[in-house]
Amino acid sequence: MARSFLFAQDTGDAATTRLIATAAQLTGFMKGEPGPARPGWYRPGADNGPMLAELHAALAATYPKAGPAFYAVRLWTNLLWQPAYLAVISAHFHGAMPDLSGLSQQRRGIYVDGYRLLPGAQVAASVEALIDNAGSQLSAMTAAMLEEVNALARLKPLPARRLLADRMLSLMVWLSQRRRDLPPEQIEAYSAQWLHVLGLTGQGGLETVEGPAGQRLLIVKRKGCCLDYRIDPDRLCATCPKQDNAVRLARQTANALAEL
Repeated sequence: MARSFLFAQDTGDAATTRLIATAAQLTGFMKGEPGPARPGWYRPGADNGPMLAELHAALAATYPKAGPAFYAVRLWTNLLWQPAYLAVISAHFHGAMPDLSGLSQQRRGIYVDGYRLLPGAQVAASVEALIDNAGSQLSAMTAAMLEEVNALARLKPLPARRLLADRMLSLMVWLSQRRRDLPPEQIEAYSAQWLHVLGLTGQGGLETVEGPAGQRLLIVKRKGCCLDYRIDPDRLCATCPKQDNAVRLARQTANALAEL
């Protein structure tokens, strides 16, 4: 088993600031800061009913024809995207894993966007050990999130798991685009480990397409549906499993080439 250790509290404070800065630099859109939750923010283990009710109401008002299933999916995907990003960035770039239960999230209209992270000790270990650590944390966190979503709008466990798998697989493609030094086989191994530790094996996967120079490019093969077609029936996501497979491959290949 890979050896791990904890940063001391004062070192953890600096590590928290460094992690937040790394996430902002890598993504260009993650807006975080160290500290406790602000009033009205989502916080693991807190009474998040009012905040989620406001988000649900905003979604229903913005997309009145989309329907309850769409609102449930959007509640779910809004809650999990920032924790998932932070977990992957922590494991693959930062080199240490924070206590994700100290993460609070802000609602901005129909989106959850913006977070605060409590400073504290972090676990430093190998990438594989950090994935195991994060998987344990995310499993507990997302189980609680799903219960909270279902208090407002019905979302069955299987589609919820597939949407979480979609997020993790997309993050593995994102990782491959930012770590060109890692061969596709290594990214695929990391992806398989993430899915395994989250109990998502079989709920989607990665596949490869060939670039113009013969290079292998990774794309996502989804099983879940985000239901965005409920907003615009004439537009499907590039990764949508509802479209013809040849069309899906062509669209994702074009996107992968655009990232080169």
